[in-house]
Amino acid sequence: MFAFVSGNLALDFVGTVKARRADRDDLLESPADLGAWAVAADLLDTAPDCDAGDLAHAVRLREAVYRLVIAAVDGEPPADADRRLVNARACGELPRVALRSDGTIARDGGADAALTAIARSAVELLGGAERALVKECGRPECTRLYVDTSRGGSRRWCDMTLCGNRAKSAAFRARHASD
Repeated sequence: MFAFVSGNLALDFVGTVKARRADRDDLLESPADLGAWAVAADLLDTAPDCDAGDLAHAVRLREAVYRLVIAAVDGEPPADADRRLVNARACGELPRVALRSDGTIARDGGADAALTAIARSAVELLGGAERALVKECGRPECTRLYVDTSRGGSRRWCDMTLCGNRAKSAAFRARHASD
């Protein structure tokens, strides 16, 4: 259901909306989806009790991060309202972590803590050197953003197994359709 291919927590959270330009598919349709995403993202061990207010805060944060990243990719200044929203959320309490006796990590907290972790990830991305490495997937139907850490900076797709294969298959079919 959820994909974690962006190389950044905040970008993976933005990716909970698929195909923003076409058949918009929002993976956060309910408060339970938000809790499930926090667990899938390894922010928390168990899904927090989320309500409609938590979901509304999450969607506002997600969309503000999206607009800030797109502005950065396009070389535009960040919108003040979006920057303020992300900065305010980044000041919250992070999920609590503890080392268990078996050497694994316990992660605990609520929806607010998960959203704080996402906002901090966005701040660090947008305020750091990796901002210049952010790209949008090259498959026209996909709008996922990712950090291109490939050796030559030549990564074209968010995920080779999904978008890369689809794009290559489409190109192959197009080349052979004229035969």
